[in-house]
Amino acid sequence: MPASAPSLSPNPCFTSPAAVARAPILVFDSGLGGLSVVAHLRAALPERALAYLCDNAALPYGTKADEWLVERIVSVCRAGVAASGANTLVVACNTASTLALEQLRASIALPIVGTVPAIKPAAEASRSRVIGLLATSATVRRPYTDALIERFAGSCRVIRVAADPLVLEAERLLAGAAPDAGAIAAALAPLFDTPELDTVVMGCTHFPLLRAWCETLAPRPIQWIDSGAAIARRTAQVAPPGEDRGDLDVSFATAPARAGLARALARFDFAAPSSITL
Repeated sequence: MPASAPSLSPNPCFTSPAAVARAPILVFDSGLGGLSVVAHLRAALPERALAYLCDNAALPYGTKADEWLVERIVSVCRAGVAASGANTLVVACNTASTLALEQLRASIALPIVGTVPAIKPAAEASRSRVIGLLATSATVRRPYTDALIERFAGSCRVIRVAADPLVLEAERLLAGAAPDAGAIAAALAPLFDTPELDTVVMGCTHFPLLRAWCETLAPRPIQWIDSGAAIARRTAQVAPPGEDRGDLDVSFATAPARAGLARALARFDFAAPSSITL
């Protein structure tokens, strides 16, 4: 397990009012999965500058201990907000959101938009009332997820599948390599043991990047539902006015030299990542 993150002090003020007016929206994820949310943000806010932050040195989050993750997530986001001068933080990571949103909001005095599994729209869309939750181990077992299911899918049978290997397959895809179809099929297989299942929640922002492979490997038509569009709508509602886009937006990473990272970010109009030091 990596060393503990540094201790935190509450409610830092990172930017002056004048700087806030010029600031980008910062999108944070453990790796590159948040780029699936960036695509929706680009569509909803086409003129708005974004910044991207990934904690790829600690990837994947879904297999890490909760206490360590909370410290790590808050520490990385504080550093990213300070480096970018952002006036809004989008936590484009289900694991981070279901675990650390309360701590982030206590520590960072900006509008913060989280990401949670799209249980409600999936339950509304399902005709069979049997839905799947495809997520990381951490999100599948989270009490927050239990509460979402109880509140919005109480009349549904929900099949939970931890699919941590899909995170790395999505990272491989964005780095320019072909995903392993066998690994994707193995991760999806538990969903298809129940023939009544007709809708799957993609409960990790990495997973929509693999949607085409999921659709191809499914033995029958399935509705695949994620939170990207809802996150973009909410961000548009709460983000203060900020900087207009230039040719390239800035990006940051805890392991910026990782192979394929700059290429993947460039596909979404981000400059090569700068290092974030904790």
